[in-house]
Amino acid sequence: MATALTRKDFISDQEVRWCPGCGDYAILAQVQKIMPELGVPRENTVFISGIGCSSRFPYYMNTYGFHTIHGRAPAIATGLKMTRPELDVWVVTGDGDGLSIGGNHLIHALRRNIDLKILLFNNKIYGLTKGQYSPTSEVGKVTKSTPAGSVDFPFNPITVALGAHSSFIARSIDVEQKHLQDTLKRAHAHRGASFVEILQNCNIFNDGAFNDVSDKAIKADHQLILEHGKPLIFGKNRDKGIRMNGMRPEVVQLGNGVTDKDLLVHDETNLPLAFMLANFEPPMPTPIGVFYATSRPTYDSAVNAQLEHAKKTQGPGELRSLLRRGDTWSVK
Repeated sequence: MATALTRKDFISDQEVRWCPGCGDYAILAQVQKIMPELGVPRENTVFISGIGCSSRFPYYMNTYGFHTIHGRAPAIATGLKMTRPELDVWVVTGDGDGLSIGGNHLIHALRRNIDLKILLFNNKIYGLTKGQYSPTSEVGKVTKSTPAGSVDFPFNPITVALGAHSSFIARSIDVEQKHLQDTLKRAHAHRGASFVEILQNCNIFNDGAFNDVSDKAIKADHQLILEHGKPLIFGKNRDKGIRMNGMRPEVVQLGNGVTDKDLLVHDETNLPLAFMLANFEPPMPTPIGVFYATSRPTYDSAVNAQLEHAKKTQGPGELRSLLRRGDTWSVK
């Protein structure tokens, strides 16, 4: 009988080299904690990354891994999952790596519904290259590359994933240990493209970017925890909620005739609701949890089914005969 794995079994012998206080440490810890619970052997687990601070991740996991080139992790992961469908393939990327040079690879991996777990660490900055603005930085962001303030309108990673019709879309926060663990487990259990945005603090170049949802003193009044089938309630005293005012959502105070019966109820299968929640901006609270989850065929399983059918009907094939098939010519 095989010995049960523990978190220590998933910790590699490599020195973790992120800046002290970086949110990546917390994310790494939670990923390593859940790994033994997933029941997948280390030799069947692969972490693939691109370029950036988050992309050091494969070095620190005692599994197989591949540190690829800038933005190309989804493409490499797609090839691996197609040829080795039995493997558990995770992609670790950042807001710069995944939404700039890698944006096209990301949206098509999501659109195709390839069975990948894609974790996008969003700190709204380029950290590895020392503090330039990123595709998620807010308008007016002053950085080394935008000393007069950025004029770019930022990407919203959740709406990008929704627009690409990813079949599982969620958000969590680096310091919310239990919530992050539960979200990662849900993403792993889903069959298809699982996209998880993780709000992550870069304490060197963008410290406090998500203080409103991570600071213990105030986060309860700014986090909206999404739970399927439950009304949208938040606040330190659980006394605020979201209801519809005509076609627009609004924050209401519970009491004085307003009850949870008046509130919106979260439905993970409702795509328009997911889009609405994804576009919440202050003074609306920031939703965390599963925005959208649906089941549809995966690209990798469909392609492999076609290959199996071709083998059964046409035989396994032979490279030499394939190359010599049809019109050929000789160059003298």
